[in-house]
Order: sequence, then C-alpha cells, then structure tokens
Amino acid sequence: MTADLSAQVTKIRYTDRPLPPYRFVPGQAPHPTRDPQGHSYNQRPERLVAFEDEDWCDCDEYLYGIDLFNHEYWWEAHEALEAVWVAAGRRTETGLFVQGLIQIAVAHLKWFQEFHDTAKRMALDGLGKIPRTNVIRLGIELATFRDDVEAYFAGKTATPVNICLCFP
Repeated sequence: MTADLSAQVTKIRYTDRPLPPYRFVPGQAPHPTRDPQGHSYNQRPERLVAFEDEDWCDCDEYLYGIDLFNHEYWWEAHEALEAVWVAAGRRTETGLFVQGLIQIAVAHLKWFQEFHDTAKRMALDGLGKIPRTNVIRLGIELATFRDDVEAYFAGKTATPVNICLCFP
C-alpha cells in the first residue's frame, strides 16, 4: 500500500480520553471489537440516552468522535459517532447530520485504503446530509467543512479533513 497516514502534528483535542493504541484499517490490524487482540475487545459500546443540537459541546462521546476523526482513527470515529446518531434519532435532522459525519469518516478510511471510487461515493452521500448553508451546526462551520471535504476527495489537497469546532 502506497498511502500513509499523515504525519502527526500537534492537533487540538476536545476530550482527555486516550486515543486507541492503533488505528483500525481492515486487513492490517486485529478487528477492534471482534478479535481478542482488538483494542476494544469486550468493551461495551457507549449508549447515550439522548442527544440534542444544544448538547453537543457537553457530549463527551461526540467530542471524542471528533478527536478520533481528526487523528485519523476513522473506523473508531464512526463507532463513537454512531452512538450520537442513535441518541439523536436516526431520522431526525440532527441524526441525519451526524450520519453524514459518519459517512465522511468512512470515506476517509476508504480513501486511505485506496478505494477512491467508493470513498468519493461515501463522501458525496455524507455531504448530502450536510446542509449547504453558511452556519455553524454542532460546532462545525458548515461552508468550510463542505469545502474541505470536497477539496480532499477531488484530490486538490493531500491532507485529510480536520474538524475545528467553534464553541459558543
């Protein structure tokens, strides 16, 4: 495989939860939850009671999902954000937005695996759930985020997307 994870530079963290000991890439490491050698084996997934838009800056699982995304733990980000998606309600406006973030995380993983067509489709599906407005949603400046995702998957930038949260 010729692709490599981008060089680690100091990135902002939104939680103090430790990052897993490895990034899961299918075929390259033990499956995190199914393999006894996996970094999350026998750990129960986070269950959130509810998630509302105004809760985002106090929701540790959401913030951790963003940390994982930004540090290129895309499979793990997908798992963390899935708990938020379910708690928000899968078919609610917020739930669909979070599902879009999940799909963009998966798109990054597929891009890294050099499945570029699949990655582009996943990114496009994810962006379809991110409104085309210049507002801040769940701490994310949507216009900038959309531009960054589109540029990355068009091959205009080599650095994976980083989500910078805007706190109230």
